[in-house]
Amino acid sequence: MKEVVLTRIDDRLIHGQVITAWVRVTKANRILIVDNDVAADPFLTKVLKMASPPGMEVKILDVYNAIEYLKEDNDVKEKIVLLVKTPDTVYKLQEGGVSLKEVNLGGMGARVGRKKLYKNISISDEEREILKKIIESGTKVYIKIVPDDKEIIVEDLL
Repeated sequence: MKEVVLTRIDDRLIHGQVITAWVRVTKANRILIVDNDVAADPFLTKVLKMASPPGMEVKILDVYNAIEYLKEDNDVKEKIVLLVKTPDTVYKLQEGGVSLKEVNLGGMGARVGRKKLYKNISISDEEREILKKIIESGTKVYIKIVPDDKEIIVEDLL
């Protein structure tokens, strides 16, 4: 299985200095974005690759292909920052057999159907239930916008 050094839910995906800080702290050498819509959009794929930290390889896959990719042996010693937009994607990866010990809940903006969970993070009732399932599977879910922030355990907020 590939080595995932950070799994982050952030609807902005690659977000300037935030992702640069996480890449530096985790010593990652690859960013993997898992999103069906983004993977199917060549323009958005190009934009995200251009927005990544200099020298960082970015791979963008749909959920199915990401499951297959993450389950491969790590022959090239990749250290992957895994970025997704929603908890549902994390849950689908887990259902597909991808083991994730921890999930960092980053930016999930306010929109119709979402309620504030913590500061700038809002979730829908469905996302709340999915986060509970992820936690029940034994995965630690926490909020830490940037590496220097204090860690907030999501289970305590649900």
